[in-house]
Amino acid sequence: QVQLVESGGGLVQPGGSLRLSCAVSGFTLNYYAIGWFRQAPGKEREGVSCISSSDGSTYYADSVKGRFTISRDNVKNTVYLEMNSLKPEDTAVYYCAIARTVRAVIAGYLEVWGRGTLVTVSS
Repeated sequence: QVQLVESGGGLVQPGGSLRLSCAVSGFTLNYYAIGWFRQAPGKEREGVSCISSSDGSTYYADSVKGRFTISRDNVKNTVYLEMNSLKPEDTAVYYCAIARTVRAVIAGYLEVWGRGTLVTVSS
């Protein structure tokens, strides 16, 4: 069974940092693109970042560009989202999801989703 499990969320003060992890099981990560998404209460889900399965190219939403970094470890079958300079508006449940390509991630053709991890940025 293919599964994605997010972890690393929690409470952090504005300006702080967190690293989220997305552990993948049931398939080999190196052939898939991974996207991070988030959803705040009362808001639609939005794309945050994604990383390609081929050359490791990364993509970021304008709202997080320069603050967040996505990376993958194919040996560990894990994708990370390093979040720095966090703002209250970053508060959301963060999800990871897989697709065959970055284009598919952007288009919304996600095959499997994790259940999410909550990030709360508050003083």
